[in-house]
Amino acid sequence: MSGLWNLETLWFVLVCVLWIGFMFLEGFDFGVGMLLMIVGKSPQERRAVIHTIGPVWDGNEVWLLTAGGATFAAFPNWYASMFSGFYLALFLVLFGLIIRGVSFEFWGKVEDPRWRSVWEWAMAVGSFLPALLVGVAFANLIRGISLDPQGNYTGSFWDLLNPYALLGGVVTLLLCLAHGASFLQLRTVAPLKERAAALGRILMPLAALAVIGFVAWTFGETSHHSPGLWITSIVACVAMIAAAGLGATGRSGLAFVAGGLGIAMTVATWFTALYPNVTVDSNDHAYNLTVFNAASNHYTLVVMTVTALILVPIVLIYQIWTYYVFRQRVGLGGSPAEPTPPEVKAGV
Repeated sequence: MSGLWNLETLWFVLVCVLWIGFMFLEGFDFGVGMLLMIVGKSPQERRAVIHTIGPVWDGNEVWLLTAGGATFAAFPNWYASMFSGFYLALFLVLFGLIIRGVSFEFWGKVEDPRWRSVWEWAMAVGSFLPALLVGVAFANLIRGISLDPQGNYTGSFWDLLNPYALLGGVVTLLLCLAHGASFLQLRTVAPLKERAAALGRILMPLAALAVIGFVAWTFGETSHHSPGLWITSIVACVAMIAAAGLGATGRSGLAFVAGGLGIAMTVATWFTALYPNVTVDSNDHAYNLTVFNAASNHYTLVVMTVTALILVPIVLIYQIWTYYVFRQRVGLGGSPAEPTPPEVKAGV
């Protein structure tokens, strides 16, 4: 079924929204994990950094699980093609997520500096791998990979490490680092807040430059330049430039919002650059997987749509409530920071 208004396109958009949710929420989680030992100079400070994401990191990963599950159910041929082509890369992402999750649980089990150092490194590495490889994977989908008539990947792992894909990985890595630095400014107190701000003033402009470069290269890689691609690309670049400017002037809250918008529009650019394809064949475009030939049957998509209409609002309400409960800044001991007394705010 062709045309814009159909269930295949709807689920392509919904998968995009799930990836946006993952990259926005888990993006600052990854950034905080990678910045843990740079921002936190002492055990007490590193405890505070960990506690900024401790109550929410596992909930944020649900967006990735849901995106994977939705892709499997709505576009099984796309799912199979990605796992045949990106098997090793996806294994490394899974490895990173596992050791990262374990590090949160094991870090505080033993009061020993060497023990905690091991799990701090595990947290950093476990955050670095998915932050890098997600961008590499999506850039390869846009550029194209070698497929056979059945949609199976016929290239090698090293074919995936081309310059355009590596730039995609650098983009997601820098976006996560900058987003994490912005998040720490909102969730910590001095001196952590000041260190995060200093890092943000460096990382946000670098992320903006990387996004601009990636967007420009993407237009060279794709043959169809739809209005949607122009819109998402321009908004992504403008948002990241605005985030860099806001961060430089100390408006951390607005910088976080602008950076989050930049992440959302960068992910949207991936999907608008792909549509109506979901995987491009670099050898013969006749073998491209599209939202139509990779999708499940109509009945499956109808059932999924009804289920999503019921469950997604519940998940969103729960996640918003969670962030509301854990909205206070984290003090150096890892507990909520004490509110500033009125007389101190007034300078008395």
